[in-house]
Amino acid sequence: MKILLVEDEIEMQKSIIHYLELEKFKVEVANDFEIAFEKIQLYEYDCILLDITLPKGNGLELIKSIKNIRPKTGIIIISAKNSLDDKIDGLNLGADDYLPKPFYLPELNARIKALIRRNTFDGVDVITINEITIYPDERKALIHDLIINLTAKEFDLLLYFIANKNRVIQKSALVEHLWGDNADQFDNFDFIYNHVKNLRKKLLAAECSDYIQSLYGVGYTFKTQL
Repeated sequence: MKILLVEDEIEMQKSIIHYLELEKFKVEVANDFEIAFEKIQLYEYDCILLDITLPKGNGLELIKSIKNIRPKTGIIIISAKNSLDDKIDGLNLGADDYLPKPFYLPELNARIKALIRRNTFDGVDVITINEITIYPDERKALIHDLIINLTAKEFDLLLYFIANKNRVIQKSALVEHLWGDNADQFDNFDFIYNHVKNLRKKLLAAECSDYIQSLYGVGYTFKTQL
């Protein structure tokens, strides 16, 4: 799952990034309003962590832009401005949650996971698609109740496919979701084929239905409506 952290305090950035990466999140950072605005125009995120007080702009204005450009993206305000008005204004503009500084990183992690479950998986802790069962917090995938051995990228790929089941997914979207800012360093996205091929091979070996369909020249779809 991919997170955008909009925060200009360097030490807080480092601590949040370190903790969330240990939790297997992909974390990108924007130090000010302008960088954050550019990123939300270019990329999709599962959750945005947003400070209200930002260089070059106001976090509340950024919430308006996020809800206009990416209306389904979850937003958690993390701010030292703990006044009731800021909290109400942020929630009224479309933020999903508000966590005042200072906060415990495990609480932030729990709120991020709860928000993603609500927005992406209807609030459930265990995701079931026919014979596939996913435990996101444990990063465990089962086929017919048997655990399959997936790499970190394969697990993230499967979870992304399931979150976007029956939709056409471009190769560029897969790369941006799994590699974040590093996606810009690739000349083309053909390498994603090997990751998809390996995932599909493992699913089929576990006697899973062949849900992953390739769309020549476009990308893929995880087609559960067979």
